[in-house]
Amino acid sequence: MNLSRRSLIRMLGTAIPAAAITRAFGKNPLFASRSPANQPFQPTRESLASYEIPEWFGKAKFGIWAHWGPQSAPEYGDWYARNMYMQGSDQYDYHVKRYGHPSKFGFKDIIGTWKGERFDPDFLIGLYKKAGARYFMSMGVHHDNFDLWNSAHHRWNAMRMGPKRDIVGEFRAAALRHGLKFAVSDHLWISYKWFSTSHGHDATGPLSGVPYDGTDPRFADLYHDTPKVYTELSWDDTGIPEAWKITWHSRIRDLIDHYHPDLLYCDGAIPFDRYGLDIVAHLYNTNAAAHGGKTQAVYTSKRQQDAAVGTCVLDVERGVVDGIWPRPWQTDTCIGDWHYNVRAVYKTPKTIVDMLVDIVSRNGNLMLNFPLPSSGMLDERELAILSEITAWMRINSEGIYDTSPWKVFGTGPGAAPRAASSSFNESKRPQLGSSDLRFTRKGNLLYVFFMGWPGGKLTLKDLGPGGSHDIGKFDRVNLCGHEANLDCKGNGKDLEVALPPEPPCNYGYALRFTRSA
Repeated sequence: MNLSRRSLIRMLGTAIPAAAITRAFGKNPLFASRSPANQPFQPTRESLASYEIPEWFGKAKFGIWAHWGPQSAPEYGDWYARNMYMQGSDQYDYHVKRYGHPSKFGFKDIIGTWKGERFDPDFLIGLYKKAGARYFMSMGVHHDNFDLWNSAHHRWNAMRMGPKRDIVGEFRAAALRHGLKFAVSDHLWISYKWFSTSHGHDATGPLSGVPYDGTDPRFADLYHDTPKVYTELSWDDTGIPEAWKITWHSRIRDLIDHYHPDLLYCDGAIPFDRYGLDIVAHLYNTNAAAHGGKTQAVYTSKRQQDAAVGTCVLDVERGVVDGIWPRPWQTDTCIGDWHYNVRAVYKTPKTIVDMLVDIVSRNGNLMLNFPLPSSGMLDERELAILSEITAWMRINSEGIYDTSPWKVFGTGPGAAPRAASSSFNESKRPQLGSSDLRFTRKGNLLYVFFMGWPGGKLTLKDLGPGGSHDIGKFDRVNLCGHEANLDCKGNGKDLEVALPPEPPCNYGYALRFTRSA
């Protein structure tokens, strides 16, 4: 075969073994184009350990994310493309009732029903900016193996199918127009195992044993060519072939090269050893080339060991770390399900504000997903939640943006230590009230958030050794949204602040302590 490396990579699905490419070039094509020695980072953990988190990320504090893709078309929740092939799941039952049996109408056919007829990225980003987001994240590719950009290496993409629009590109352009940092998410690496259910069949019923459409070799580049059905999913790369690792690398590198994200989110740990490290190094190096030699890009990993020293930023899914984390980190969570679900019960605005303040007090950022319906336009409940967040941020964002932690993140019942695992612990968090205090600081300002309205006075308790004495060094105290000076007195341990008759907002109130020098 007389093919260039680029041609081979373009052809590469799971059908071409990595060994064949290696024989064609004498070595793995990935490592034939490793980072030049004069670039800041090499694809090794030793080199990436020198990475420093850019200042913009630690100051931003709040981002909004849009989970939107062909899995949004049924409007029936997250992981639809996997669960529609799992007999007995509610999504399987829904699929059979609405579309037909997955041996006849599969996910490839769902893609064609996703049109995005009301998708207006400029309008959406404008709303998110008003709500206080300082960065926005578009989904790049989910576990469903469908690229949401004009992909150079994969025919299953949003420019060719579905809405026939460059979703990532349009979101990026809108984010830049509105002055937001742009992020993109990668969920692709686990797709080889995640999507294997499309190769199964019903165990019972009239179509028992009839294979689902994922077994059709014409669609192997969407559904993979996997010999095993992973009904129980292990979140690691065990059993994933070299060819898929190269495919993943090629597509995510293409995403970086054409859309230049300020942040690249990985749904998991840095995957596939050297392949993943090369992606991280490539993101940092290409970004550094555009910023005078110093990278301003962020890569996130959900494995603490990846983010402990240099390398990247820790991301905690649907959870909060204990205490003040030594380096900026991020929670990613959703107002309901990740993908749009007509059945979803959304978080209340108070819950969202409680989370934002709590996370920021621990040196973290909140990345909040608003899933888009199939049409591409937020529903009325989502718009109402955004409006509430907008109103709250208008009054209190000064205690959020550009802040750093105080000597303690907070006090009160909700500050108790959490479960050993920080991921997926948000459902265990108690409702925060007036006894729950959270602290942030900025220059000569200290912000004390109290998460419920106590009435005429607020007593700041359990401030720790010298706590009230430290606060007593500040010259004056105001309530954000109510600029009159407030009276306060302390006894060396606690501090009592007289509050105005009416609260300035609906929840999550911030005292601003100011020191003149």
